Amino acid sequence: MRTDVVKPQEIFFNPTRLTVPLFQRPYVWAQQEQWKPLWDDIVRLIDVIESHNHNATHFLGAIVIQHGPPKLGGLPTWNVIDGQQRLTTLQLLLDALHAQLELRGLHDLADRVLPLVENPRSYRKSVEDRYKLWPTNRDRDAFSAVMSAPSPVAYASLPASRLRDAHRYFSEEIGEWLGGDDLEQRATLLVGALTERLEIASIRLDADEDAQAIFETLNARGTPLSAADLIKNFVFQQVDADRAERAYVSHWAEFETPWWEAVITSGRLKNPRASLFLWQWLVARTLSDFPIREVFTQFKYYVTTVEKDVDVLLPRVRAAADRYRTVIERSENPVGELTRAQLFSYRVGTLDSEISRPLLIWLEEPEQADLPSSVRDRILEVLESWFVRRALVKAPSQGSNRFLADLLQYLSRAPKERLDEAVEEFLVANHTVVGYWPGDDEVRAALTDANMYGNYRRGRVRMVLEALEDHKRGYPGANPLAMGPIVRGKATVEHLMPQKWRTHWHDDLTDEEARHRDAVVQQLGNLTIVTQALNSKVSNGPWAHKRAHFLTSDDVLITKEALALAGDGEWNERAIASRTATMIAQICALWPAPAGHVGLAAPPPAPVTRASVDLAQLIDAGWLDAGTALVPALQGYLGRAEAEVSQDGRIFLDGVAYNTPSAAARSLYAGKGAINGWWFWGVAGTDRRLTDVRADYLASLGDDELDDAELDDAEVVDDVDEVEA
Repeated sequence: MRTDVVKPQEIFFNPTRLTVPLFQRPYVWAQQEQWKPLWDDIVRLIDVIESHNHNATHFLGAIVIQHGPPKLGGLPTWNVIDGQQRLTTLQLLLDALHAQLELRGLHDLADRVLPLVENPRSYRKSVEDRYKLWPTNRDRDAFSAVMSAPSPVAYASLPASRLRDAHRYFSEEIGEWLGGDDLEQRATLLVGALTERLEIASIRLDADEDAQAIFETLNARGTPLSAADLIKNFVFQQVDADRAERAYVSHWAEFETPWWEAVITSGRLKNPRASLFLWQWLVARTLSDFPIREVFTQFKYYVTTVEKDVDVLLPRVRAAADRYRTVIERSENPVGELTRAQLFSYRVGTLDSEISRPLLIWLEEPEQADLPSSVRDRILEVLESWFVRRALVKAPSQGSNRFLADLLQYLSRAPKERLDEAVEEFLVANHTVVGYWPGDDEVRAALTDANMYGNYRRGRVRMVLEALEDHKRGYPGANPLAMGPIVRGKATVEHLMPQKWRTHWHDDLTDEEARHRDAVVQQLGNLTIVTQALNSKVSNGPWAHKRAHFLTSDDVLITKEALALAGDGEWNERAIASRTATMIAQICALWPAPAGHVGLAAPPPAPVTRASVDLAQLIDAGWLDAGTALVPALQGYLGRAEAEVSQDGRIFLDGVAYNTPSAAARSLYAGKGAINGWWFWGVAGTDRRLTDVRADYLASLGDDELDDAELDDAEVVDDVDEVEA
């Protein structure tokens, strides 16, 4: 390794090619974050040189390059290990300068710049030999287009890209700066500053040095690379250079398409889908549980100890990725029949149970290729029952990742022909909170008087109603009805007795009876799904009007069943209670547990919820430190106060102790209505509110019941418990 401080003139002047490996990320620098600050620094440097310090320089940062394999008579080549964004930007800047100098007839100065962006013709054996820098494959077309464009550059005719936009930005800034008097003098100053006064720390590695270790160290700070980026860099360091591009195109390029780069939320963690898949695939391969933040480290260990041949590894990963994508994309198709795996993916997906993905991957790996389809389907039926029943009884989800890894280990030791029996045995035998399979009695107790509409996510309620409807239509099954399965994910959950029942359904109820009806209308037996939005007059109208509409204009069988239950009579509390009991029995039959199965001998502990978490709990769990400073995060109160969290969870403000965040907030917000202190207080020096800290803590325990939209609404109203505190 050799480290020198060099100038652009020294990096680019001699014939050479700096190649950005295809496994590095594409060009991502942008105007406000990088281009403008760089240009401002250059202009300021020239001002300093002219005014008082003729020896001034400006440090740009570091690059790491590694000597490529020598080729007799060819261009010296270097692989860019780190700093490709900086080097690419310099090339775009220098080329934009060259174009502006040519445009103004300053050919001598332009000739000084041209050797810094292009190699002499006598050294060019291929297209890429023309340029001093050859970017990663995703940027090559755009880079070539803008770097080869004649002056004046017709930017509108070039492919849209950040590279084009960067070139245009620098060209416009250079053109404006050169304008006016003393053109040649100003141009000379600019050329000199760019080529001789910018400094870069150049770290040069020999061909046999460990570039990957240096790459990881340098990228441990700053803008973090995704797990997929790090894994890609590591894997392709193991592939011979002459085969790397072929292997990349065949087995990895797909991961850098929009579908795989989409950010997926799992719990409250957000990761690119490619990183999420690689984590889940590795869990399936290693049968071990580890957090996604460790996937790169675990992947390296797996490659160096188990799957040492990357030529075998890459096609295996790609095949698994193709199967993974097929299941997810088809499960997201709202119309038509699904395979058992696709239906499982859709239904369990509404429960936000990404923890099921490693098991789906494992079932499709080559080792399970000879698994009978009947056994595979039965496994998914049993697991779907486990997931759905636990969601309905709101069993705690923390620790489920570990539980599923244990299940995979158990299955890996079981005979292939009885894997479905092994899954059922494993679930039946577990009587821990984290892994038990709720029995019929628990499901019945959880749903009988439950506020199904208000206390469960809407997507989950819809999925349950869809499943009941499809079961009546014969899906999945051997004798389905011709009408086809219900359109998935599109129907609206409808109240048979409307929430606004007082307009047409008053029935001269007492206050107590009215309160009881308010609760009953939210129960399972009063809910159905409609495939087209109902007119509000129908939705909130009297029962006779709704009944007539459903009889003539609706084909949903679970609604027809409700109409049959009511007969010619009214839809009331008794009918709702009867239908609730019927639907619970249908749910238990649709997602069965073994006859006589008792899930948990003792009731599970109350789940941790937003309302049950206080500051003392966050401090005990290490999510907040005693002494943390809090400041108002509400507009109009910024900078007006500072509070401090004590070890016992109290908040001290101006020497007064408050037991809750809302109590402390009300001391500032007095007389202006209710205020949620978790939303009011922010952690000093950060952009995080207390509600964000609490949300992260809940996410670490498992899936919180509120989805993002519900959380946004909930956080701007007062917590009842806090108001009373």
